[in-house]
Amino acid sequence: MTISKTPMRTPMHNRAIRVSRRAILGGGAVVAAGMMLPRGALALTVDQARDLIGNAIADVNETINSGRSEQAMFGDFERIFARYADVPTIARSALGPAARSASNGQMRDFTAAFQGYLSRKYGRRFREFIGGRIEVTDARPIKSYFEVISVAYLQGEAPFDLRWHVSDKSGQNLFFNIIIEGVNMLASERTEIGALLDANGGDIDRLIQALATA
Repeated sequence: MTISKTPMRTPMHNRAIRVSRRAILGGGAVVAAGMMLPRGALALTVDQARDLIGNAIADVNETINSGRSEQAMFGDFERIFARYADVPTIARSALGPAARSASNGQMRDFTAAFQGYLSRKYGRRFREFIGGRIEVTDARPIKSYFEVISVAYLQGEAPFDLRWHVSDKSGQNLFFNIIIEGVNMLASERTEIGALLDANGGDIDRLIQALATA
């Protein structure tokens, strides 16, 4: 499975769930993403943004093709997220308004737990993207970040759109959002983590414990 120069597999498991989620989020996904956009001067270049995503997908592909069990791959996926994603920004977005009242220690523990949760969740999806390819088709500046545009081609399915938002606000070139067929990761995770927080009585410490097994 290839992406431009680099092969990769990607999941599009359970299209019905994805379409349902897209319908629920709708325009709110765009609003939620906009609230979390990194601000600051652009030192990052379009080529660097494209290279970051190409390298991330290459690492995912290597993990997928390693022949290891799903459980064994989760550690690899977590290292990939830690290397290429701005996990603190994604985690703060997912926690939403509760992040303002969380202590520094709670935010640290939540971010670590969320990183593991996100790695398991998207790791499972990446393993399901078999028999196709992803191609980076373009990259462009949007305000103070870059959007890297790619198209996924899967066997037996129409091509679908993936967009990666890349910034250097953290001091490193990292992606802070993925949009798959209009479904915004920042917005969807904020919805899901918000529901999990509610299920735990609004207690951030209980939420952190719940993420360990989610």
